[in-house]
Amino acid sequence: MNLIDFASSPMSLLPPLVALSLAIITRRVLLSLGVGILLGAILLADLSVGGALNYVATTVKAVFIDDGAINSWNMSIVGFLLLLGMMTALLALSGGTKAFAIWAQSRVKSKRGSKLLAAFLGVFIFIDDYFNSLAVGAISRPVTDRFYVSRAKLAYILDSTAAPMCVIMPASSWGAYIMTIISGILVAHGITDYSPLGAYLRIVPMNFYAIFALLMVFAVAWFGLDIGKMREHEIAASQGHGYDKGSDVDAEARDLTEELDIRESDNGKVSDLVLPIVFLIVATIISMMYTGAQALATQNIAFNVLGAFENTDVGTSLIYGGIVGLIVALYTVLKQRIAIGEIAHTLWVGAKSMFGAILILLFAWTIGSVIGDMKTGSYLSTLAQGNIGAHWLPVILFLLSGIMAFSTGTSWGTFGIMLPIAGDMAGATDIAMMLPMLSAVLAGSVFGDHCSPISDTTILSSTGARCNHIDHVSTQLPYALTVALVSCVGFVVLGFTSSEVLALAASSIAFVLLCVVLSALSKSKMVAAKVS
Repeated sequence: MNLIDFASSPMSLLPPLVALSLAIITRRVLLSLGVGILLGAILLADLSVGGALNYVATTVKAVFIDDGAINSWNMSIVGFLLLLGMMTALLALSGGTKAFAIWAQSRVKSKRGSKLLAAFLGVFIFIDDYFNSLAVGAISRPVTDRFYVSRAKLAYILDSTAAPMCVIMPASSWGAYIMTIISGILVAHGITDYSPLGAYLRIVPMNFYAIFALLMVFAVAWFGLDIGKMREHEIAASQGHGYDKGSDVDAEARDLTEELDIRESDNGKVSDLVLPIVFLIVATIISMMYTGAQALATQNIAFNVLGAFENTDVGTSLIYGGIVGLIVALYTVLKQRIAIGEIAHTLWVGAKSMFGAILILLFAWTIGSVIGDMKTGSYLSTLAQGNIGAHWLPVILFLLSGIMAFSTGTSWGTFGIMLPIAGDMAGATDIAMMLPMLSAVLAGSVFGDHCSPISDTTILSSTGARCNHIDHVSTQLPYALTVALVSCVGFVVLGFTSSEVLALAASSIAFVLLCVVLSALSKSKMVAAKVS
């Protein structure tokens, strides 16, 4: 069917804005995404109800079937979620989760320590953001629960270490994807002063949002900077109210064993939790290298680590890793001679625990296709083009990329649209501003993705923490906006001085000052809460 072209129309913003506004107001994610999908379909079909229904059916089908074959990327992520849900349930059944929590409690002596544990794990597991959020959530949740850390706080830690680490690490799925785009930009503009890897490494110190988002996580964990709605969740958790505000009536926030009625073994060991996750991580990394090596071989290119990561099949690798992790988890329960019937029941309830997240993801992917057909990104990209001084372009590109990622729910999609545009704008104004402008796009894309309720990374972070999704979005937003403000300072200074050192120094000062202000506000509100 012929679709209406909204590439140059502000009407292209309507479906994502309606979906985002409804999600925030009603706190009903599926309803909000569904309304956004139907609204976009009606607009694209020129107000034809029949055409809109046909479009929705075609778009939903494309989530599962692409060009006559199974949509391997989407189905790989769904499969990995199911495998991880089953593995997590088996970890509880084996008693490994309980044993690890007891072991960690004897060594992690405080609430602060449990939050720092989650933060450090988030930094070290950086190969992929999906994997990071889900795996670190499974490891950290028993420990943070023991110290009454809210699930909203854990979801924030997961989300704010996953994407920021992936975007600054070359040896990650993100790094490989970004270097592929940068390579094309360098060729298009005849830049030979540095390789794609060299350009990427030069961009990292200018990615102010990623750097200060990571630092903010550790500041929040160490100093207890609880602002906005996060304070309410932390107070509720400290009082033992189900680890999260409102969790007594929200099954998403309950502990897995209570929610799914899994009997935890008393014979579990720490190794019953650690081994499956270690095998999961190792198998995923090996699979990424293997699938990347296969792709290099088909191109007659000699094997190299960065090349393998650049050409890897992330979805397939996650499936392979998930299968290995599940097999090891099965071994930990079989060696305890637990009944086969109980194991089968646990596998089912573990898979079932992921159904809610999978449903939200399916809706998010569908509205992502609608937004793509509405050409929301193309319209937003035109706003950056005009008679603007080159020194303002980094901060403008940062904000515009943030708005685009927020509206579309995808940082990768924003990379694909905005990085080439930033390259063209640098080529037309000042080629020396190429790397600062590319770094602004990367930073802004992660910022917008962090704030967006329809982002798959945000959804999986709340899934990993078993936190209500809108609770996660609303509690993370103040921290994301604070780091964005710090980043704006950095990009303004970078644009006017072209000095990475001065820009990093200015943003560091702004970061410290804001942390001092947030600390004072957090303490005053806590005192007021205790008095009342």
